[in-house]
Amino acid sequence: MSNPEKRPLTAEDLYRFQTVTAPEISPDGQHVVFCVQRVDEENEKKYTNLWIAPTAGGEARQFTFGDHVDASPKWSPDGRRIAFLSNRENEKQPQIFTIPFQGGEARQLTDMKGEFGSLAWSPDGTKFVSQFRKKDEEALEREKDEGKKELGVVSRDVTRVFYKLDGHGFLPQERWHVWVLDAETGEGEQLTEGEVFDELQPAWSPDGARIAFHSNRAEDPDLDPDAIDLFTIPAAGGEEQKIEAPFGPKQHPVFSPDGKRIAYLGYEGRGQWWKNTCLWVTPVDGSERAKNLTKQFDFTIGNITINDFPGHLPMSPPAWSEDGQRIFFQVAHHGNTVLKSISINGDEESLETIVGGEGTTGGFTFSADQARIAYLFATMTELAEVFVYDVGAERAQALTHINEEVFDEIDLGTVEEVWFEGADNNNLQGWIIKPPNFDESKQYPSILEIHGGPRAQYGNLFMHEFYYLAAQGYVVYFTNPRGGRGYGEEHSKAIWNQWGTVDYEDLMAWTDFMEEKAYIDSERMGVTGGSYGGYMTVWIIGHTDRFKAAVTQRCVSNLLSMYGSSDMNWVFQQEFGDKPPWENFENFWRQSPIRYIGEATTPTQVIHSENDLRCPIEQGEQVFVSLKKLGVDTEMIRFPDEPHGLSRGGRTDRRIVRLEHMARWFDTYLK
Repeated sequence: MSNPEKRPLTAEDLYRFQTVTAPEISPDGQHVVFCVQRVDEENEKKYTNLWIAPTAGGEARQFTFGDHVDASPKWSPDGRRIAFLSNRENEKQPQIFTIPFQGGEARQLTDMKGEFGSLAWSPDGTKFVSQFRKKDEEALEREKDEGKKELGVVSRDVTRVFYKLDGHGFLPQERWHVWVLDAETGEGEQLTEGEVFDELQPAWSPDGARIAFHSNRAEDPDLDPDAIDLFTIPAAGGEEQKIEAPFGPKQHPVFSPDGKRIAYLGYEGRGQWWKNTCLWVTPVDGSERAKNLTKQFDFTIGNITINDFPGHLPMSPPAWSEDGQRIFFQVAHHGNTVLKSISINGDEESLETIVGGEGTTGGFTFSADQARIAYLFATMTELAEVFVYDVGAERAQALTHINEEVFDEIDLGTVEEVWFEGADNNNLQGWIIKPPNFDESKQYPSILEIHGGPRAQYGNLFMHEFYYLAAQGYVVYFTNPRGGRGYGEEHSKAIWNQWGTVDYEDLMAWTDFMEEKAYIDSERMGVTGGSYGGYMTVWIIGHTDRFKAAVTQRCVSNLLSMYGSSDMNWVFQQEFGDKPPWENFENFWRQSPIRYIGEATTPTQVIHSENDLRCPIEQGEQVFVSLKKLGVDTEMIRFPDEPHGLSRGGRTDRRIVRLEHMARWFDTYLK
């Protein structure tokens, strides 16, 4: 039943929703610092400030103020100061600041030219370790000369294969390196060097004597991207030590409390993206082989549940228990992301769920005594808020309600979760959003939503786009077909070198399931999706005419022309037989939706960002031009200056216009 006192969700609500990120609990467990991002509707800029919430209850309060970006807050080990990154002095150049927790002004510590990738206090609170990338000398020289600055870049000398990144642009010549900085003066020392290698995700040893990081030291890392190793280096500078571990991608190294072991996340092998990300432990001295603690469980570690808000609950590093006997980590499974722990022996019976439930858990940190855990938690009907979990009482409590006032006004309709039979008698999970004022006796137009990735999952995480379309009177339904994550390795591997096969069959089985609903009008069904979901949308219009309207967003359409033009570059070939197109032409072409576009008759809107470096705009252009030539109703909506992630992190007015174009297109053909 609809609540007459509430209103439907609108596209303009994007201006009102605020995004909560980066919760960090104080060492004494009494407070949590976190970030809140807001949008200024007049200038379309996004500003972020630090907030504080007491863990014992009470109102959260804003801690820093001003129209700038304060991010990545970190408590000092004694809890007296908070370090953070801020662009308050220079909009284009964040620096490290500290601020007293009990009151006082923020103080700028650094004056460095480049990008900070991470920040962590040393155990004794006297230093920071940071992943930092200098600005190129050429760029610095250009900034000093107003004439050169106005003229801009004259040319680019590209020598590495991975030279651009979506959302960033052209990468500098400089690489990421490990720096140690004085926490009082901000003076820094660069510990690692090199023109070819990056050193990433540095982490302190418990005694502060060494720093762990991961790095790809292949002859050409861009041509062997999974050749990642673990290293440690003295915090005072000196010779690096390589930590022996199986070949394969690795991330988030973390020392054990006694400093003798390192936990990390990864998998064994080269170019096998379908594999589960697992939890590993390896001795620092190389005395034993690294052990995969979660090998026996068919789940992937991390948070791959997706929605359309920026910074949506990222993966957290693993965390050791105080006694070094257990490790805590996130697991994405069946539409949820939960917090689990396991003993360092990896015993199957030792696996425990710490924070579960229907929702998405992210960004967790422990108090010093590990009596409390701060984390983000979001559901299908609520954006992420800060929660605290009392370990002894086994009780969770929401500390913030940043978006409660907005949600209290809105009638989202209703959500139903179902399990159904896929194309090969496989069990699949799906969700159905019914619009406000839903009447079971009526028939509704509907929209199938398809997620990107493909190795991601839809789930219990608020999706503004879905509720916006439901508010327009559509039944919106979505599932996790084979190829995605959250349902085990075989589910993920099912489309390896087989895009457009069982994934398409599962989506059609889902559509069949929905079409049997009495409230679904089979003559008014639409389909949309972005990225890989855009790929599947174009694939669908080339293989069936059952949908009366389609919107393909930031799509992949031609795997041949995408080779080398995407920021993912040549590595796409690993998914498609691991041979380049000149050795594997027919295989790439067989799995390209543009091959089948001649069969399309469905009116299709093409939405693409002009600065999309992940799925370059030529992918959408090919679809638009082909449909025009075929005489199929089509139009192309292009967004200047926006990257691949427009729908979740783009300029708000453009996000709104994008939604309005989608609704207009579907209204034209489905109503």
